[in-house]
Amino acid sequence: MACYSYSRVSTLAQVNEGESLGAQKRRIEGYAQMIDRTVTEHFVEEGVSGSVPFFERPAGKRLREIAQPGDVVITTKLDRCFRSADDALFVLRTFKEIGVALHMMDLGGDVTGNGISKLVFTILSAVAEQERDRIRERISDVKRDQKARGRYLGGAVPFGFKVEDGQLVEDEREQRAIANIHALRGEGRSLRAIADALRGEGFNVSHETVGQVVKRAASS
Repeated sequence: MACYSYSRVSTLAQVNEGESLGAQKRRIEGYAQMIDRTVTEHFVEEGVSGSVPFFERPAGKRLREIAQPGDVVITTKLDRCFRSADDALFVLRTFKEIGVALHMMDLGGDVTGNGISKLVFTILSAVAEQERDRIRERISDVKRDQKARGRYLGGAVPFGFKVEDGQLVEDEREQRAIANIHALRGEGRSLRAIADALRGEGFNVSHETVGQVVKRAASS
């Protein structure tokens, strides 16, 4: 059963100075002795951002490949491993399924197999949900702002408009066709009859498109 240390230094300055990295290694080796283990190999992420998923980092990926049931991985702090609660939950569950114990010194020890683990999983699950909510809120805010400024958000371009420089602008020719749609609808014409009339004028539209134009006007 192997014992591995995991350290991460996110900037080249920390890598070159070595102070942060050396301090992490010394603390991990001392902790390993306390739990009657000897560090087999030190895994170090040099200049890797914590925003990169753990198993996509060079050292994290290698750990996943060689970890065996009964092995121990030790790290000093939660934020040395993770920036995302979703990523933390995924890694913890993966290690737990394999039978690898992940010890986080700042959380009091093994977060995958003892009494601490349930609390850690509960807290991380709550934080992960909050992270997802914040992401959804930011996306919604951006979309609302773009819509308010007439930005094109993708998808089908509504009849009567075209995209220029990332914005929806009125298409003069199709706007005249829309005026014709309303006039014909006012005469009692069916959606299919209106679509047939527009196709006769060179517009490739269906009765569904005509219906959308009518509905859009009714809701505005």
